[in-house]
Amino acid sequence: MKKSTLAIAIGLLLVANTGSAKTTKMTLEQRLEQLENRLEAAEMRADRAEQKVQDLQVQQEAEIKEIKAVQGNTPVNRQAPAEETKKNVSTPNLMLSGYGDLKIYGDVEFNMDAASNHGILAMTNPNGNDPSNEKWDVNGRILLGFDGTRKLDNGYYAGFSAQPLGDLSGSVNIDDSVFFFGKENDWKIKVGRFEAYDMFPLNQDTFVEHSGNTANDLYDDCSGYIYMMKEGRGRSDSGGNFLMSKQIDNWYFELNTLMEDGTSLYQDQQYHGRDIDQQKNVIYLRPVVAWSATDEFTVSAGMESNVINNAYGYTNGQGQFVDQSDRTGYGLTMTWNGLKNDPDNGVVINANTAYLDADNEKDFTAAANILWKRFELGYIYAHNKVDDYAGVVCDNDCWINDEGTYDIHTFHTSYQFANVMDMQNFNIYLGAYYSILDSNGDNHNGTGSDDRYGARVRFKYFF
Repeated sequence: MKKSTLAIAIGLLLVANTGSAKTTKMTLEQRLEQLENRLEAAEMRADRAEQKVQDLQVQQEAEIKEIKAVQGNTPVNRQAPAEETKKNVSTPNLMLSGYGDLKIYGDVEFNMDAASNHGILAMTNPNGNDPSNEKWDVNGRILLGFDGTRKLDNGYYAGFSAQPLGDLSGSVNIDDSVFFFGKENDWKIKVGRFEAYDMFPLNQDTFVEHSGNTANDLYDDCSGYIYMMKEGRGRSDSGGNFLMSKQIDNWYFELNTLMEDGTSLYQDQQYHGRDIDQQKNVIYLRPVVAWSATDEFTVSAGMESNVINNAYGYTNGQGQFVDQSDRTGYGLTMTWNGLKNDPDNGVVINANTAYLDADNEKDFTAAANILWKRFELGYIYAHNKVDDYAGVVCDNDCWINDEGTYDIHTFHTSYQFANVMDMQNFNIYLGAYYSILDSNGDNHNGTGSDDRYGARVRFKYFF
């Protein structure tokens, strides 16, 4: 190629030059030498550019190899073997619809428990007719989350959230399944399976409630019930929610509607010693209003009530149906959250109270808890009065087997070990509770113990 270039240059020079022979000869030699120098310089620049490309390829391959090692050798960035890719009709690719953002995440939560009686804070025993006391258990679940959101420049938005989870029993369930739309910092509508506003926050809740859903199996007949204004909150296994909310300056308004099989509230579908039968689905209306004076301080008030008469009950000896579905509750909570402005030394304080007016039963609950430097301590007091009881003998470690009043005192605590192994998304919690049951007569103690306690180690990992 170099010789061809020189020949062309010589021909052009011979045509263009008509001067003396001596002058023409010197000019040709100078120009030929100049052309040769330029060609050599160009070749050197091309070699350097090619070397840079090779260096970048080596660096990229090294980075991809490192990413694969971190991700468990997962093929990334189309790094499948070339012979396999050639078999495909098109190049493998991940495509989104392009109408909004998609977020994929996960939540691992596994627990190691030891408890005097395996149940929730309200002393229930979800293990059927197992009357034994000491319980050791490993339980938990892995949650996968898929959140999609589309926002417009005028402030309107819409989205969804789906959270399937698998637990240690081998079953696959769903945590949240919700569709929402609204306008930012203004109004919002949600429909599906989810939890509404928390009117009884327990702070760093590690081992206070030992239950599943907030609206299912809360009430265990013959056991102490701690009312926390959760009966109409949602995330039910037998129904769904429809929620409307509005934000006006420092005020937040919310109305949640829960429609479900009301008997799912009760374990074993029993209430005051009687089997209950469903006639209709219940509809809980749950309005909540919250006012935030500052970023730290919030006061919330709300109520929940079933508005469907004769939804469930029992048939008496005269063949008459007796309604047991009339339940109305009220709640008030005050929260100081100093972590918002001081994540290292901020204090979180909750003060909660709730009251339930139900058929033949009145329940009052008050609680306070505090969190500081990852250490939490709390106390819950429940005072309940049962006006009617069928007198059915219960031999399943029951504590209530007659009408009367009874109290429950519960102390709970937890501590968080944050950033285990220097991983910001890996935490370990230690939790424990101790409850004392007391009544106004010996005949209300049944065959159960008057105290319950438990401890837990929780492994929490977000990805």
